[in-house]
Amino acid sequence: MAIDPMLLLLPIALVLGILCAAVVCIVALFRANRSDTVAVVRALPELVATFLRYRRRPR
Repeated sequence: MAIDPMLLLLPIALVLGILCAAVVCIVALFRANRSDTVAVVRALPELVATFLRYRRRPR
């Protein structure tokens, strides 16, 4: 049974994309002013709750 090369590329691409996004976010937090970073970190729970409400809403 041969494994399709594209099937192997998909998980690698997803992991690489998540890692790149994480690095960009971490660098942005380090470069921001301390007050901006605190404001962003404090806003994260509300943002997650909003996304979860949007996701659970029937369409």
